[in-house]
Amino acid sequence: MYKKKLYKSIKDRRISGVCGGIAEYFEMDPTIVRLLWMLFILLGGCGVIGYIICAIVIPGQTDIY
Repeated sequence: MYKKKLYKSIKDRRISGVCGGIAEYFEMDPTIVRLLWMLFILLGGCGVIGYIICAIVIPGQTDIY
């Protein structure tokens, strides 16, 4: 049985690969994840702090499959 894990993306990264990794995990378009993240930032949420925390906590991929 295959168990999905959340990793920062190597293939689809703009800054650190967080949005690309989240999009790969949920099997959705990374542009949608980036737009939602920008919406959180612009609406006064904790988008910037959340992105920094995710960039530190989420491990990077070691291989491209």
